[in-house]
Formats: sequence, C-alpha cells, structure tokens
Amino acid sequence: MEIEIMDSKFLNVGLLIVATLIAAKLISALIMPKSAKRLPPVIKAFPPVIGGLLRFLKGPIIMLKEEYPKLGSVFTLNLVNKNITFLIGPEVSAHFFKAPETDLSQQEVYRFNVPTFGPGVVFDVDYSVRQEQFRFFTEALRASKLKSYVDQMVVEAQDYFSKWGESGEVDLKYELEHLIILTASRCLLGQEVRDQLFDDVSALFHDLDNGMQPISVMFPYLPIPCHRRRDRARKKLAEIFARIICSRKSSGKCENDMLQCFIDSKYKDGRATTEGEVTGLLIAALFAGQHTSSITSTWTGAYLLRYKEFFSAVVEEQKTVMKKHGENVDHDVLSEMDVLHRCIKEALRLHPPLIMLLRQSHGDFSVTTQDGKEYDVPKGHIVATSPAFANRLPHIYKDPDSYDPNRFAPGRDEDKLAGQFSYISFGGGRHGCLGEPFAYLQIKAIWSHLLRNFEFELISPFPEIDWNAMVVGVKGKVMVRYKRRKLVVD
Repeated sequence: MEIEIMDSKFLNVGLLIVATLIAAKLISALIMPKSAKRLPPVIKAFPPVIGGLLRFLKGPIIMLKEEYPKLGSVFTLNLVNKNITFLIGPEVSAHFFKAPETDLSQQEVYRFNVPTFGPGVVFDVDYSVRQEQFRFFTEALRASKLKSYVDQMVVEAQDYFSKWGESGEVDLKYELEHLIILTASRCLLGQEVRDQLFDDVSALFHDLDNGMQPISVMFPYLPIPCHRRRDRARKKLAEIFARIICSRKSSGKCENDMLQCFIDSKYKDGRATTEGEVTGLLIAALFAGQHTSSITSTWTGAYLLRYKEFFSAVVEEQKTVMKKHGENVDHDVLSEMDVLHRCIKEALRLHPPLIMLLRQSHGDFSVTTQDGKEYDVPKGHIVATSPAFANRLPHIYKDPDSYDPNRFAPGRDEDKLAGQFSYISFGGGRHGCLGEPFAYLQIKAIWSHLLRNFEFELISPFPEIDWNAMVVGVKGKVMVRYKRRKLVVD
C-alpha cells in the first residue's frame, strides 16, 4: 500500500513538473517581445517541451530525413532546455568548420569524454593548451613517422593472416577489429604493450569503450556499473603506462611509436608532458582511430565483395603495383593505390562512424542557403552538422545512396565540384581529423595483403548499420569464405 502511495506521489510530482515547464514555455512565448532576427524554422514536435527530445532519441538521421525536405538546410530543434541548429550541406557549413574557437567551440559539447580520456587533456583544458596537445598529435603523425608506422602495420597484417588456414569461414568484422587493435598497440601504445601486456590492456580498453553509452553524453558521471568499470579501467591503464614511461626514462630507451612522441613532447614554455597527460593523449588517439579504421575496413570489404567490378578493379591495381615494386609494401607503395583509396573513401562517405558533429555557439552569426534565404543563428545554440546525412545530398552526389568509388575519379570529382566541405567524413576546417592519413594507410596495408593472398566470398547477407552504437558501425557478423592463393602477376 505504501509503495502504491509513493508511486502515486512521484507520478503527481512528475506531472506537475511537466505542466509547469509547458506553462512557462507558453507564457514566455506570449509575453516575450518578438525578435527581429531571422531565426531558422523550428522542427514541430509533440508534446511540447519534451517532443524535440523524443524526436531526437528516435534517431537523428530519421529526423533529418523527415525535416530536410520540408525546412531546408538550416533549422532548429528545441531539445528541452537547449536549442540545436542544424547546418546541412556545404553552402551553409563554412562557418561551422572555419569559425575560431571563440565563436564556435568543441569543449562544452564534448566534455562527456573527460572521464574516459582523463583530466588535463583534450576537452578538459582550455583552447590554448588543447592546441599545443594537438601539435603533439601532428608531430607524431608527420610523414616520416607514418612511413615507419606502415612497416609495423605490414608486419602485423602478415603475422595475423599467416594464422589462417588454407581455406575456411570467418567473421570479417571480428577479424579486422582484432587486427586493428593489434596494429594500434604496436604503432601507438608501444612495443611493451604489444609484446607483453596486450591482453591486459585490450581488456581495459574494452571496459573504457563500453563505458561510453548514449546516457554518458548527458550524465557522464552517473554511478552505473559501466561507468564504474570505465573508471577502474582508466585508473589501471594510468598505472600501466606510468610504469612503462618510468622504465623508458630510467633506461634511456627510445622507441619509434606515438607513446615515445608524447613522452618527448614539450609545451611552448618548456614544460614536459606528465605521465597522466601522456596516458590521456594515448587513450584519445586510440579512441579516435580504432573504431574508424575497423568499421571502415569492414564496410570496404563488404562492398568490394558485393560489387565484383570494384573488387576486380582493386585486384588489377595490385597486379600493376606488384609489376612495378614486386612484393614490397611500404608507405610510398600504398600511396600509389588510388583505386583502393577511392573504394575506402566511398565506404566512408556512405558510413562515416561519427554521424553528428557539434559546436557551442558563443555569438550570433548568419548563414545563407543555396536558394538565397538568410538566417541568424543566436548565441547559445548548439550548432550541428551530420556527415551521415550531408554525405548523401543528391545535389552533390549522383545516386547518393549507391556505392560508386568512381565518383571520386579524375574527371568526376563529385566531392570537389560542389565546393569545400562537400565530403565531411573526417570533419574539416579547423578541426579536421589529424589521423586521416594514418587511417587510410592502415586500411590499405590490410586490404593490399588480403587482395594479394586470398580469394573471398560473402556468405552472410549484406550487413546493416548499427544505429544503436555510440560510434555507428556494422551490425552483426560479416561472414566470408576464404581460400588462400597468391596473386599472379603476368
């Protein structure tokens, strides 16, 4: 009886809160003076106050598909106590990608990453410090470093696939995920982790990964089991890397990996990075690259096995490259694989792992749509664009939902004809992805090995998109039948 009374009280309180919010919204709409600003159209949602949130939770891409034809390329969603203004398409996205941090910032909208990355790095520091930390990433990914990373990628691929039999059936998604984390361990986390601590570190990163749930965006410190496991894993990783860093410094040992780059990095004032900062930067680097590479390599394989003409094209390219360079695969050889590059790029166009990019607006700004309409986006709005939706706009891409790598071939260049920011799978402008070259090289190294040594057949249905994941990937297994064979060059 007491439980029923308590439930009734909670229900009544909840209804009273909702009714109060609705009343406040209606009153403010009636008494507040009309703005002279040319505000973007607002998505209609029911019930008031929480209707926008319900539309968004149903799926942002579903909502964009419904509203873009009606409202155009600029519109606002009322999300309880926040307003999100969407800018869809290159014509209205320039300010989103080019604006200085004082106008549009990342920090406020991405602070939910702080428990995962840790204190003192990326979104837990002000912009000037973050820029210096991004400089550390840039130095760790410069061309000379990438060349040495490629050698490690090739060795990892050769070693991993040498364990396959003469023929068999595998889940391509699982195999590529596992290989990507092995490669990342060698190139980013260091030889100590790869050779001695891989299983331990891999399990800890798994707990970190699973600690990033949709609810974590709104309540990153909510005391729920997955967050507790995340926090324990973060603490243990910090201890592991502290020991490795201390060992390297005391022995004078110097390795060719991203860990060493971060250990050697210095801020402009001469201060060296701390052990905590090095750990946080490594976690951020792995999170930024691991999902993108494993998801994109899986989609690339699925599309190549579905469309035989493109599979034949990348095999022929391998033959051409092998005639010139033999069995050798290095940074420069991978850079010559333009056909494979376009196949990867097209998979990324259709399936960018990050479906939403966000900024916080610190000042009013105006945008002009393709048909000449002008809108004022107010200070305080969250500003968003969507690679998953913008990459399929029909006025930019012919047959946008079809897989056609040749759309990027010389003479067509569909992503360039409509102007800058027509292709935003890696973001762009001030905050473009620093790891884009690394990702392409990693996926090329894997698929060049597979194309040279195996025949494949897709035996499961073509995969669906896993919209429920924080980083949108491939749903279910991608089963393939393989047979070992050496590619013959005439």
